[in-house]
Amino acid sequence: MSLPRNPAEASRNFFEEVHEVVRLIPPGRVSTYGAIAHYLGAKHGARMVGYALIAAVPARGLDAVPAQRVVNRNGLLTGRHHFATPTAMQEALEAEGVRVVDDEVQDFKRLFWDPSTELE
Repeated sequence: MSLPRNPAEASRNFFEEVHEVVRLIPPGRVSTYGAIAHYLGAKHGARMVGYALIAAVPARGLDAVPAQRVVNRNGLLTGRHHFATPTAMQEALEAEGVRVVDDEVQDFKRLFWDPSTELE
């Protein structure tokens, strides 16, 4: 695999890879920014995964990427303020059967989907 010379192209490709991985998270399951970054070979790239998802939230017209399924390493809905309403992320997760209390996914360890083990 050759690396793009243009940094903007590199970001775009990484964002597309993030979107592809997030599309594989099954409904009713959640993953983390860090787990996705690690899977994509960007061990310290959790923040970049977040940036990729900001570009994909439904309010920005890319609703084919289920960004609500990605939470922080503690199961908190840290990306919720990037959705159309303050409760949209929680509502989307609850519609898939994920219980959320005080912005925290309940039974997080059982629902956690790790692309490094699920996709290998």
